[in-house]
Amino acid sequence: MKTKNTWKTIASFLMVLFTMPLGHALMILMEHLLSPTMLHYTAFGMGALGILMVIIGVFANGDTKQTLWGLFGGLLFWTGWVEFIFMYYAHRHGVLPEIVNGEVVTKPEYLILSATFGFWTMFMMLYLFSVRTGCNFLNWCQKVFFGNRRETIVARPMTRHTSIVTFMELNMILWTSYLLLMFCYDNHFLGDHHPVTFLIGIGCLIGSVFMFIRQLKLSSWGANIRMSIATVIVFWTPVEILGRINFFSEIWTDPLNHINEMVTVLTAFIALAVYLWYVAFKRKRA
Repeated sequence: MKTKNTWKTIASFLMVLFTMPLGHALMILMEHLLSPTMLHYTAFGMGALGILMVIIGVFANGDTKQTLWGLFGGLLFWTGWVEFIFMYYAHRHGVLPEIVNGEVVTKPEYLILSATFGFWTMFMMLYLFSVRTGCNFLNWCQKVFFGNRRETIVARPMTRHTSIVTFMELNMILWTSYLLLMFCYDNHFLGDHHPVTFLIGIGCLIGSVFMFIRQLKLSSWGANIRMSIATVIVFWTPVEILGRINFFSEIWTDPLNHINEMVTVLTAFIALAVYLWYVAFKRKRA
């Protein structure tokens, strides 16, 4: 069982990890290869397809299948209806990027993303006061804030559809990490070279290691993939910070000049995704 869990954890982690550079590269390629009008239509269609995939996942059979529908649908939704819509309105209303030493360090869409903090707080209020979840962080917050009254204040969970749970987990953690990074990068608060920014990156790196170790105990493919979403995004936070300060070259921001590397990542991602779909199909037949 330990051997099986190790393979499940590594495979799940790598599959979700590969979506990070591939998502960035996809956006860059779409910006370069599509006309502005076609880009907006394609992005809108991408988000709509993501929503459709998540809904299909609600009616799918099997925990792993529902998780994969929610994951892939959520990725398309975030890219199409969050990032590209912010890009559209940022360009439409003339929002300028942040430029340092003649180089764009923060695109306009990410600058206005910080303004969604109030909406993020609204969602967190719902999860904190009205939802029983399997999230360790939310469970800890509820224990700290509510103590012995937790069973009264947060009495029961919402209706649980694994596809929706995966979709919301992905979007909420991505949203949270972007807000955190934008706060860290903002010179009015910290700045990308501030010691606290580096401490946050180190804390996330250490935290992702403990999350990975905890993930090794999960024997279900679906649970492992869902845990990988959180582990990967927390792990990716210091990667973003190091890329921001030019500690290494982010090949996913320049995919046309790193075709071989990106094709390798894409091939590995497709192989793992097909394997997980096969596992889900095989378990259903069994």
